[in-house]
Amino acid sequence: MIQLGLLITHRHRLLSVAALLDVFESVNIFCERDNQPPVFDIKLFVPENHSVPFYGSYITHPIQLADKQDIVLVPAFGAGDLEVSIAKNQACIPWLRAQYQQGAEIASFCTGAFLLASAGLLNGKEATTHIDAAISLASNFPEIIMRSDAVVTEDKGIFTSGGATSSFHLMLYLIQRYCGRDLTLRTAKMFAIDMDREQQTYFGTFSPRQNHGDGLVNMAQQKIEKEYQEGSTIETLIQDIPASRRNVVRRFKQAIGVTPIEYLQRTRIEAAKKLLEQTDQSVLEVMLNSGYNDLKSFRQLFKKSTGLTPKEYRDKFNVFRLDTGGAEKRVLRTIPLS
Repeated sequence: MIQLGLLITHRHRLLSVAALLDVFESVNIFCERDNQPPVFDIKLFVPENHSVPFYGSYITHPIQLADKQDIVLVPAFGAGDLEVSIAKNQACIPWLRAQYQQGAEIASFCTGAFLLASAGLLNGKEATTHIDAAISLASNFPEIIMRSDAVVTEDKGIFTSGGATSSFHLMLYLIQRYCGRDLTLRTAKMFAIDMDREQQTYFGTFSPRQNHGDGLVNMAQQKIEKEYQEGSTIETLIQDIPASRRNVVRRFKQAIGVTPIEYLQRTRIEAAKKLLEQTDQSVLEVMLNSGYNDLKSFRQLFKKSTGLTPKEYRDKFNVFRLDTGGAEKRVLRTIPLS
Protein backbone atom coordinates (compact mmCIF):
# COMPACT_ATOMS: atom_id res chain seq x y z
CA MET A 1 0.00 0.00 0.00
CA ILE A 2 1.28 3.45 -0.90
CA GLN A 3 1.88 5.67 2.13
CA LEU A 4 0.28 9.02 1.25
CA GLY A 5 0.78 11.85 3.72
CA LEU A 6 -1.30 15.01 3.47
CA LEU A 7 0.27 17.95 5.29
CA ILE A 8 -2.35 20.09 7.04
CA THR A 9 -0.53 23.40 7.06
CA HIS A 10 -1.46 26.56 8.88
CA ARG A 11 -3.67 28.81 6.71
CA HIS A 12 -4.29 26.11 4.09
CA ARG A 13 -7.12 26.46 1.61
CA LEU A 14 -9.99 24.25 2.73
CA LEU A 15 -11.09 23.53 -0.82
CA SER A 16 -7.60 22.30 -1.70
CA VAL A 17 -7.55 19.76 1.14
CA ALA A 18 -11.13 18.68 0.42
CA ALA A 19 -10.31 18.06 -3.25
CA LEU A 20 -7.19 16.04 -2.41
CA LEU A 21 -9.04 13.84 0.05
CA ASP A 22 -12.02 13.39 -2.26
CA VAL A 23 -9.93 12.32 -5.25
CA PHE A 24 -7.57 9.90 -3.50
CA GLU A 25 -10.37 8.43 -1.36
CA SER A 26 -12.30 7.84 -4.60
CA VAL A 27 -9.40 5.85 -6.04
CA ASN A 28 -9.51 3.60 -2.98
CA ILE A 29 -13.27 3.19 -3.42
CA PHE A 30 -12.78 2.13 -7.04
CA CYS A 31 -10.36 -0.54 -5.83
CA GLU A 32 -12.79 -1.80 -3.20
CA ARG A 33 -15.56 -2.06 -5.80
CA ASP A 34 -13.23 -4.22 -7.87
CA ASN A 35 -12.58 -6.42 -4.83
CA GLN A 36 -9.02 -5.11 -4.67
CA PRO A 37 -7.23 -3.68 -1.64
CA PRO A 38 -7.08 0.12 -1.46
CA VAL A 39 -4.06 1.68 -3.12
CA PHE A 40 -3.41 4.56 -0.75
CA ASP A 41 -2.94 4.58 3.00
CA ILE A 42 -3.96 8.19 3.59
CA LYS A 43 -2.71 9.90 6.74
CA LEU A 44 -2.97 13.54 7.75
CA PHE A 45 -0.01 15.25 9.41
CA VAL A 46 0.11 18.53 11.29
CA PRO A 47 3.04 20.74 12.37
CA GLU A 48 4.16 20.55 15.98
CA ASN A 49 2.55 23.92 16.74
CA HIS A 50 -0.74 23.13 14.99
CA SER A 51 -3.20 21.48 17.37
CA VAL A 52 -5.78 19.80 15.14
CA PRO A 53 -6.49 16.34 16.63
CA PHE A 54 -9.25 15.59 14.12
CA TYR A 55 -9.83 16.71 10.54
CA GLY A 56 -13.22 15.44 9.43
CA SER A 57 -13.17 11.68 9.93
CA TYR A 58 -9.36 11.59 10.11
CA ILE A 59 -7.16 11.52 13.17
CA THR A 60 -4.18 13.80 12.56
CA HIS A 61 -0.61 12.87 13.44
CA PRO A 62 2.20 15.22 14.54
CA ILE A 63 4.88 15.45 11.86
CA GLN A 64 7.64 14.59 14.35
CA LEU A 65 6.07 11.14 14.80
CA ALA A 66 5.60 10.44 11.10
CA ASP A 67 7.18 7.46 9.41
CA LYS A 68 8.74 7.85 5.99
CA GLN A 69 6.00 8.46 3.41
CA ASP A 70 5.97 7.38 -0.23
CA ILE A 71 4.46 10.71 -1.23
CA VAL A 72 3.68 13.91 0.67
CA LEU A 73 1.00 16.32 -0.55
CA VAL A 74 1.19 20.04 0.28
CA PRO A 75 -2.13 21.87 -0.29
CA ALA A 76 -2.62 25.42 -1.49
CA PHE A 77 -2.57 28.28 0.96
CA GLY A 78 -5.67 30.37 1.51
CA ALA A 79 -6.01 33.95 0.35
CA GLY A 80 -3.76 36.36 2.18
CA ASP A 81 -0.13 37.21 2.74
CA LEU A 82 1.99 34.26 1.64
CA GLU A 83 4.95 35.48 3.70
CA VAL A 84 2.82 35.15 6.82
CA SER A 85 1.68 31.68 5.74
CA ILE A 86 5.28 30.54 5.26
CA ALA A 87 6.34 32.03 8.60
CA LYS A 88 3.59 30.11 10.40
CA ASN A 89 4.73 26.86 8.77
CA GLN A 90 8.45 27.01 9.52
CA ALA A 91 8.17 23.78 11.52
CA CYS A 92 7.21 21.94 8.32
CA ILE A 93 10.38 22.84 6.45
CA PRO A 94 12.88 20.48 8.13
CA TRP A 95 10.28 17.70 8.03
CA LEU A 96 9.72 18.12 4.29
CA ARG A 97 13.48 18.09 3.71
CA ALA A 98 13.87 14.95 5.80
CA GLN A 99 11.04 13.15 4.00
CA TYR A 100 12.58 14.00 0.63
CA GLN A 101 16.05 12.89 1.72
CA GLN A 102 14.56 9.57 2.86
CA GLY A 103 13.10 9.00 -0.60
CA ALA A 104 9.58 10.41 -0.39
CA GLU A 105 8.19 12.21 -3.42
CA ILE A 106 6.60 15.56 -2.66
CA ALA A 107 3.81 17.31 -4.53
CA SER A 108 2.62 20.87 -3.95
CA PHE A 109 -0.62 22.28 -5.25
CA CYS A 110 -1.07 25.87 -6.41
CA THR A 111 0.57 28.24 -3.88
CA GLY A 112 1.77 25.32 -1.77
CA ALA A 113 4.88 25.62 -3.97
CA PHE A 114 6.00 28.55 -1.81
CA LEU A 115 6.53 26.20 1.13
CA LEU A 116 8.64 23.84 -1.00
CA ALA A 117 10.62 26.82 -2.27
CA SER A 118 11.23 28.02 1.28
CA ALA A 119 12.55 24.55 2.11
CA GLY A 120 14.99 24.78 -0.80
CA LEU A 121 13.37 21.76 -2.47
CA LEU A 122 12.74 23.66 -5.72
CA ASN A 123 16.27 25.00 -6.15
CA GLY A 124 17.52 24.13 -9.62
CA LYS A 125 14.22 22.41 -10.45
CA GLU A 126 11.35 23.25 -12.76
CA ALA A 127 8.23 24.44 -10.94
CA THR A 128 4.92 26.14 -11.47
CA THR A 129 2.23 27.68 -9.26
CA HIS A 130 -0.91 29.78 -9.64
CA ILE A 131 -0.31 31.96 -12.70
CA ASP A 132 -0.96 35.12 -10.70
CA ALA A 133 1.62 34.13 -8.07
CA ALA A 134 4.33 33.12 -10.55
CA ILE A 135 6.14 36.48 -10.58
CA SER A 136 6.32 36.49 -6.79
CA LEU A 137 7.64 32.92 -6.65
CA ALA A 138 10.26 33.58 -9.32
CA SER A 139 11.46 36.86 -7.83
CA ASN A 140 11.63 35.59 -4.23
CA PHE A 141 13.27 32.31 -5.19
CA PRO A 142 15.48 32.97 -8.24
CA GLU A 143 17.08 29.51 -8.03
CA ILE A 144 13.84 27.99 -9.35
CA ILE A 145 13.50 27.20 -13.06
CA MET A 146 10.11 28.86 -13.37
CA ARG A 147 7.56 27.38 -15.79
CA SER A 148 4.66 29.72 -15.12
CA ASP A 149 2.66 28.50 -18.12
CA ALA A 150 2.87 24.85 -17.07
CA VAL A 151 -0.11 23.04 -15.58
CA VAL A 152 2.06 20.35 -13.94
CA THR A 153 5.82 19.96 -13.45
CA GLU A 154 7.90 16.98 -12.35
CA ASP A 155 11.58 17.23 -11.50
CA LYS A 156 13.57 14.71 -9.45
CA GLY A 157 10.65 13.52 -7.36
CA ILE A 158 9.19 16.99 -6.79
CA PHE A 159 5.84 17.84 -8.38
CA THR A 160 4.05 21.19 -8.62
CA SER A 161 0.77 22.31 -10.16
CA GLY A 162 -0.77 25.51 -11.42
CA GLY A 163 -3.68 27.21 -9.74
CA ALA A 164 -7.13 26.03 -8.73
CA THR A 165 -8.42 23.34 -11.10
CA SER A 166 -4.91 22.63 -12.37
CA SER A 167 -4.49 20.79 -9.07
CA PHE A 168 -6.75 18.06 -10.46
CA HIS A 169 -4.33 17.54 -13.33
CA LEU A 170 -1.50 16.89 -10.89
CA MET A 171 -3.70 14.47 -8.96
CA LEU A 172 -4.44 12.58 -12.18
CA TYR A 173 -0.72 12.60 -13.01
CA LEU A 174 0.08 11.05 -9.64
CA ILE A 175 -2.71 8.49 -9.92
CA GLN A 176 -1.43 7.38 -13.31
CA ARG A 177 2.09 7.18 -11.90
CA TYR A 178 1.07 5.00 -8.96
CA CYS A 179 -2.07 3.22 -10.18
CA GLY A 180 -2.05 3.06 -13.97
CA ARG A 181 -4.19 4.37 -16.79
CA ASP A 182 -7.47 2.62 -15.96
CA LEU A 183 -7.92 4.17 -12.53
CA THR A 184 -6.79 7.51 -13.92
CA LEU A 185 -9.49 7.51 -16.58
CA ARG A 186 -12.17 6.42 -14.11
CA THR A 187 -11.17 9.23 -11.77
CA ALA A 188 -11.11 11.82 -14.58
CA LYS A 189 -14.61 10.80 -15.67
CA MET A 190 -15.98 10.84 -12.14
CA PHE A 191 -14.72 14.37 -11.51
CA ALA A 192 -15.37 15.57 -15.09
CA ILE A 193 -11.73 16.56 -15.62
CA ASP A 194 -10.53 17.24 -19.15
CA MET A 195 -7.14 15.60 -19.47
CA ASP A 196 -5.75 17.62 -22.38
CA ARG A 197 -4.97 20.97 -20.76
CA GLU A 198 -1.41 21.84 -21.70
CA GLN A 199 -0.97 25.30 -20.22
CA GLN A 200 -2.60 27.76 -17.81
CA THR A 201 -1.30 31.06 -19.14
CA TYR A 202 -4.63 32.32 -20.47
CA PHE A 203 -6.15 32.20 -16.96
CA GLY A 204 -3.66 34.76 -15.64
CA THR A 205 -4.36 38.34 -14.67
CA PHE A 206 -1.59 40.90 -14.34
CA SER A 207 -2.08 42.42 -10.88
CA PRO A 208 1.24 44.03 -9.92
CA ARG A 209 2.11 45.07 -6.40
CA GLN A 210 1.36 48.68 -5.49
CA ASN A 211 2.16 48.60 -1.76
CA HIS A 212 5.88 47.85 -1.99
CA GLY A 213 6.82 51.17 -0.38
CA ASP A 214 9.07 52.53 -3.16
CA GLY A 215 7.68 55.92 -4.18
CA LEU A 216 9.86 56.19 -7.26
CA VAL A 217 8.61 52.84 -8.57
CA ASN A 218 5.02 53.85 -7.82
CA MET A 219 5.61 56.98 -9.89
CA ALA A 220 6.87 54.89 -12.81
CA GLN A 221 3.95 52.46 -12.48
CA GLN A 222 1.39 55.27 -12.58
CA LYS A 223 3.09 56.81 -15.62
CA ILE A 224 3.01 53.51 -17.52
CA GLU A 225 -0.57 52.69 -16.56
CA LYS A 226 -1.76 56.16 -17.56
CA GLU A 227 0.03 56.42 -20.90
CA TYR A 228 0.42 52.82 -22.16
CA GLN A 229 -2.10 53.46 -25.01
CA GLU A 230 0.05 56.16 -26.60
CA GLY A 231 2.49 53.67 -28.08
CA SER A 232 5.46 55.33 -26.42
CA THR A 233 8.67 53.49 -25.66
CA ILE A 234 9.59 52.77 -22.06
CA GLU A 235 12.42 55.31 -22.33
CA THR A 236 9.89 58.01 -23.16
CA LEU A 237 7.52 56.96 -20.41
CA ILE A 238 10.10 57.05 -17.63
CA GLN A 239 12.19 59.98 -18.86
CA ASP A 240 10.63 62.34 -16.29
CA ILE A 241 11.27 60.00 -13.35
CA PRO A 242 13.92 61.67 -11.15
CA ALA A 243 16.48 58.86 -11.35
CA SER A 244 18.75 57.26 -13.91
CA ARG A 245 17.29 54.59 -16.18
CA ARG A 246 19.58 52.01 -14.61
CA ASN A 247 18.41 52.92 -11.11
CA VAL A 248 14.75 52.83 -12.14
CA VAL A 249 15.15 49.39 -13.73
CA ARG A 250 17.00 48.03 -10.69
CA ARG A 251 14.46 49.31 -8.18
CA PHE A 252 11.52 48.34 -10.39
CA LYS A 253 12.71 44.73 -10.66
CA GLN A 254 13.41 44.58 -6.95
CA ALA A 255 9.97 45.94 -5.96
CA ILE A 256 7.75 44.17 -8.49
CA GLY A 257 9.72 41.29 -9.95
CA VAL A 258 9.66 42.48 -13.58
CA THR A 259 11.49 45.19 -15.53
CA PRO A 260 9.73 48.38 -16.69
CA ILE A 261 9.67 47.04 -20.27
CA GLU A 262 8.01 43.82 -19.12
CA TYR A 263 5.59 45.88 -17.02
CA LEU A 264 4.61 47.96 -20.05
CA GLN A 265 4.09 44.86 -22.21
CA ARG A 266 2.01 43.10 -19.56
CA THR A 267 -0.08 46.24 -19.00
CA ARG A 268 -0.80 46.48 -22.73
CA ILE A 269 -1.58 42.77 -23.09
CA GLU A 270 -3.91 42.93 -20.07
CA ALA A 271 -5.72 45.86 -21.67
CA ALA A 272 -6.03 43.89 -24.92
CA LYS A 273 -7.42 40.89 -23.04
CA LYS A 274 -10.13 43.03 -21.44
CA LEU A 275 -11.10 44.49 -24.81
CA LEU A 276 -11.31 41.02 -26.33
CA GLU A 277 -13.38 39.82 -23.38
CA GLN A 278 -15.76 42.76 -23.10
CA THR A 279 -16.15 44.38 -26.55
CA ASP A 280 -16.74 43.45 -30.17
CA GLN A 281 -13.82 45.56 -31.41
CA SER A 282 -11.86 44.02 -34.26
CA VAL A 283 -8.39 42.66 -33.50
CA LEU A 284 -6.95 45.68 -35.31
CA GLU A 285 -8.91 48.07 -33.09
CA VAL A 286 -7.90 46.14 -29.98
CA MET A 287 -4.27 46.36 -31.06
CA LEU A 288 -4.40 50.13 -31.56
CA ASN A 289 -6.31 50.74 -28.31
CA SER A 290 -3.73 48.72 -26.41
CA GLY A 291 -0.77 50.82 -27.55
CA TYR A 292 0.54 48.65 -30.40
CA ASN A 293 0.89 49.61 -34.06
CA ASP A 294 2.11 46.42 -35.75
CA LEU A 295 -0.46 43.64 -36.13
CA LYS A 296 2.00 40.80 -36.66
CA SER A 297 4.07 41.83 -33.65
CA PHE A 298 0.92 42.23 -31.53
CA ARG A 299 -0.30 38.73 -32.40
CA GLN A 300 3.09 37.24 -31.58
CA LEU A 301 3.36 39.05 -28.23
CA PHE A 302 -0.23 38.20 -27.32
CA LYS A 303 0.25 34.50 -28.00
CA LYS A 304 3.55 34.44 -26.17
CA SER A 305 1.88 36.00 -23.13
CA THR A 306 -1.40 34.05 -23.08
CA GLY A 307 -0.74 30.91 -25.11
CA LEU A 308 -3.60 31.84 -27.44
CA THR A 309 -4.01 34.06 -30.48
CA PRO A 310 -6.26 37.12 -30.01
CA LYS A 311 -9.04 35.34 -31.92
CA GLU A 312 -8.68 32.14 -29.86
CA TYR A 313 -8.74 34.20 -26.66
CA ARG A 314 -11.90 36.01 -27.76
CA ASP A 315 -13.55 32.72 -28.71
CA LYS A 316 -12.78 31.36 -25.26
CA PHE A 317 -13.68 34.30 -23.03
CA ASN A 318 -15.71 36.96 -24.85
CA VAL A 319 -19.14 37.63 -23.34
CA PHE A 320 -20.63 39.32 -26.42
CA ARG A 321 -21.43 37.93 -29.85
CA LEU A 322 -23.15 39.23 -32.95
CA ASP A 323 -26.13 37.34 -34.26
CA THR A 324 -26.63 36.80 -37.99
CA GLY A 325 -28.70 39.94 -38.30
CA GLY A 326 -25.96 42.12 -36.90
CA ALA A 327 -27.74 42.98 -33.66
CA GLU A 328 -25.69 42.61 -30.53
CA LYS A 329 -26.78 40.10 -27.93
CA ARG A 330 -25.19 38.91 -24.73
CA VAL A 331 -24.04 35.32 -24.52
CA LEU A 332 -22.40 33.82 -21.45
CA ARG A 333 -19.43 31.75 -22.59
CA THR A 334 -18.75 28.50 -20.81
CA ILE A 335 -15.31 28.49 -19.17
CA PRO A 336 -13.90 24.94 -18.97
CA LEU A 337 -13.95 23.53 -15.45
CA SER A 338 -11.00 21.25 -16.10
